[in-house]
Order: sequence, then C-alpha cells, then structure tokens
Amino acid sequence: MKIDISLKHINKLAIPALISGVSEPILSLTDAAIIGNIEINATESLAAVGIVSTFLSMLIWVLGQTRSVISSIVSQYVGANKLEQVKNLPAQAILIITSLSILIILGTYPFAKSIFKLYNASNLILDYTVVYYKIRVLGFPFTLFTIAVFGAFRGLQNTYYPMVIAIIGAVSNILLDIVLVYGIEGYIPAMHIEGAAYASVAAQILMALLSAYFLLKKTVIPLKISFPFNKEINRFILMILNLFVRTVALNVTLYYASAFATSYGASYIAAYTIAINLWFLGAFIVDGYASAGNILSGKLFGAQTYGSLLELSNKLIKYGLIIGVVLGIVGAVFYYPIGRVFTKEAEVLKEFYNIFWIILAMQPFCTLAFIFDGIFKGLGKMKYLRNVLLFSTFLVFIPILFFLDHLDYKLYAIFIAMTFWIIARGIPLIIKFRKIFIPLSQNN
Repeated sequence: MKIDISLKHINKLAIPALISGVSEPILSLTDAAIIGNIEINATESLAAVGIVSTFLSMLIWVLGQTRSVISSIVSQYVGANKLEQVKNLPAQAILIITSLSILIILGTYPFAKSIFKLYNASNLILDYTVVYYKIRVLGFPFTLFTIAVFGAFRGLQNTYYPMVIAIIGAVSNILLDIVLVYGIEGYIPAMHIEGAAYASVAAQILMALLSAYFLLKKTVIPLKISFPFNKEINRFILMILNLFVRTVALNVTLYYASAFATSYGASYIAAYTIAINLWFLGAFIVDGYASAGNILSGKLFGAQTYGSLLELSNKLIKYGLIIGVVLGIVGAVFYYPIGRVFTKEAEVLKEFYNIFWIILAMQPFCTLAFIFDGIFKGLGKMKYLRNVLLFSTFLVFIPILFFLDHLDYKLYAIFIAMTFWIIARGIPLIIKFRKIFIPLSQNN
C-alpha cells in the first residue's frame, strides 16, 4: 500500500489540525484579551485568568494525552489494514478518561483556594482565581471528551471534522465572552470574570456535542461502550501512564514559571499571562504539522514503510523551521500592537515587551521539538518521550531558572530557562529517531 507523504497531503492533514489545535489557546487568549480591558481591576483579573489557565492546561495535558494514544493505535491499525480490531477502543478510552476528570473536579473544587495559594496568588487575585476556576473547571470533562474524539478522527487520517468543531467552538466562545463579560444594557448584566468562565464552559459543551454527532455520523467508530475491554487497552494504559509522567514533568515547568512570575508582583504575572498564552498559541499552530507527523508516522510505522517514514521526518524538519521563522517574523513586525491587544496598563506592557523577543527567538526550536513529539507519539514510543522531558525539566529548566532568578533576572529568568528547555527536548528526539530509522530504512 502506497502512503502519500507529499506536501499537499501533509498540508491536507496539517492545516485543519492547525486550525482545530488553536481552539484551546484561543479560549484562554479571548478571556485574557477581554478581561484585560475591563474597567474594574483589569490587572488582577488578567492575573487570575493566567493562573487558572496554567492549572487547567496542566490538567488537560495530563489527561488529554488520550488524543495522541488513540490516534497512535488507530493509525497503526489503519496502516496495517486492521481497523476492525480496534473499533471499540475509543469509546472505552473515553469512559476511562471522563471518569477520571470527574474525580479530579470532586478532588479540587473544595480546595481551590489552597491550590492557588501554591501559585503565590493572594488577596484580590486569589479571590478572582477561585471564582474563575470553580466555573471554568465544569467544562473539563467535555473538553476531554472532545479531545479523545479528535484522537479517533486523527487515527482515521481525518482532521477536517475536528477543524469544523473547533471553529464553531472558538467563534461561540468569543461571542459569549463579549456578551457575558461586558453585558447588554437592559438585558444581560456585565459579569466580568465570571462571564468569561461561563462563556468558555458553554463553548466546551457545544464542542463535545458536535464531536459526538460527527463521530457517529461520519465514521465507523461507535460511542456505545462494549465489553470485554479491547486487547489494546493494556498498551493504551501503559502509553497513558508514560505520557502522564511526562506531562507531570511538563507541568512542573509551567508551575515554577507561573509561581515565580506571580511572586514578582501583579504586573509581572499579568505580563507573563500574555506572554505564555502567546507561546501556547505558537505551540498549537505548530501542532498542525506535529499532528500530521503523528498521523502519518503511525500509519507508515503500521505499514512498516520505514524509508517513507524517514523521508517524512526530513520534510517536517524543513517545514517546521520555515514555520518557526515565519512566526518569529510576524511577531516582530507586530511586536507593540500585539501587547496592546491584551492590556493598556503601562507597567504590564513594559514587562511584556522586555521578554516577548525571547518567545519569538525560540520559535524555530519549538517547532522542531513539537513536530518530533508528534512523530514519537505516532510511533507509540512514549517511554522515550517521558525520559526526554524528565531530563529537560529537572536537569535543564529548573537549575537554569533558579540560577537566573538568584541573579534577579525575573521574567528573563523564566523565558531564558524555557528556551534551553525546548532545545533539550528537541535535539535528543531527532538524534534518537535517526538512529532507529536510518538502519531500518536501509534494510527495508
């Protein structure tokens, strides 16, 4: 079976995946942009959105790994032309992951105040953080449901329907944000930060409903739970556990970054919120090509066409570098207008502009790291991904952060450490991939 890895086909998968991938950061960026421009306590509200977004991103990345695992297993079976054997796996995976999400809500909801004190939130920022979280977290199971369904679509080599769902979700969130945050005089009172949270939850519920509809109508994958568990469920759980450890390490990075920024003061955490959400946006834009790598590498690996797999990686390295440079240039051209989209506070803008160039400079390194993340997930090599992130977090990021913080570099410390963290994530993956698949492609 000849598998198409042309640029046209890669873009056919990557561009819809790119559009659907930006839906989650758009939810957070929309909240940040609208909240950052309200008339009452804008800086404190923006800081609260940033802290909660960081915490929720941690939860979503921990449990949202189901997308990569489902995509990996399904795509490998598609490549081997044995899809029938794993048709019931996605529904079983969704049951496991949404059950865990409900337990997490029950475990964190009563202790929200204590949790966000760990992020150095206090006084008004802490109050706003708790209010925003207790509403926003209600959308968590719906987000995980949607992510798992997206994984099934990706395994089937289809990124179109996730794109449609994500566009509808993002547009509805923006419209609801405007209406609920600012209100409509005489009809809907201005709800400020609570309105932003309700808008996000409503958008997440809508996306979950659309995901279920399209999966049932457009694919052969059922949502009805059937037993016994699929034979791949043990591999699914092992891959999830490896990604869980990996994601804990990832979120140690985000926790320390957020906690250090918060400790510097309100203007610093507000500037960090804008910067890190723009970093997330860049990451999710590149995720389109990482997704193409994930989807196609799984299928090529399942079909055992190793020469094509190596060729795919070479193409994605080239495309990734181009995307990273373009992102950096676009950010440089609109350097000052970008900051003013999110806030008019002079002190916040000053701190943001001081470090935004670092985020732009690291974009090419980010694209390579994220693309090879995607490839390794497609191959199902989660153990190596786990080890690389443990190394880059605990032996690279944390030592550099503490050292530069000791020198009083403040936000510079955070984003310089993140740059070295990204480099330490990407280079080992490229070396390992080539070490495995160059000999295999020659034998193949």
